Amino acid sequence: MIRPAAPEDVPAILTLVRRLADYERALHEVKATEDDLREHLFGPQPRVFAHVAEHEGEVVGFALWFLTFSTWLGRHGIYLEDLYVSPSVRGRGYGKALLAELARIAVERGYGRVEWSVLNWNTPAIGFYKALGAQPQDEWTVYRLTGRALEDLGGGRAGREPGPEDADR
Repeated sequence: MIRPAAPEDVPAILTLVRRLADYERALHEVKATEDDLREHLFGPQPRVFAHVAEHEGEVVGFALWFLTFSTWLGRHGIYLEDLYVSPSVRGRGYGKALLAELARIAVERGYGRVEWSVLNWNTPAIGFYKALGAQPQDEWTVYRLTGRALEDLGGGRAGREPGPEDADR
C-alpha cells in the first residue's frame, strides 16, 4: 500500500532515512530529527512531501520529494530526494509503486519531469531505475555548497583570504 505520509509516520521515516544513510556510508551526516521532519513535512507551509509504503501495517519504505522548476520546460518537476525500501521486502514492488505514485502526481499536475541522483557505485539502484526507463544524465555534475563554504559565500566572505576573525571557525 502506497499513501501520503502522515505525522505519525515521522519516527518510521527517520529510521528509514538513517538506514539509507548507513547503506550509503554516510550515517554520520544525518543531523535531521523527528521535529525537523515533522516541521517540514507537516508544518504550516510544507515544501517537502513524502509517501510511504506499508507492508502488513508497518512502514517499510518511503519517497521524500519536493518541487523543482525547469526554465527550459516552463513547468514544475519533482525532485526525489530519497527513496528507500527495507531490504526484507525488496523485490515486492514497493520501490516501483512509490516511483509510479510520483510519476502519477507529475502527470496529473502537468509537471515535466521526475528526477533524482544516485551514487555511481549503487549498481542495484541503477539497474532498477534503468529497468523503469529512467535515463542517467551523465553530462551534468552535481555541485554542493555546505559548511564553511556555504557560510562564507552567504556571509559575503567568499574568495577572500582568511583573516584572524576566522581562527575559531
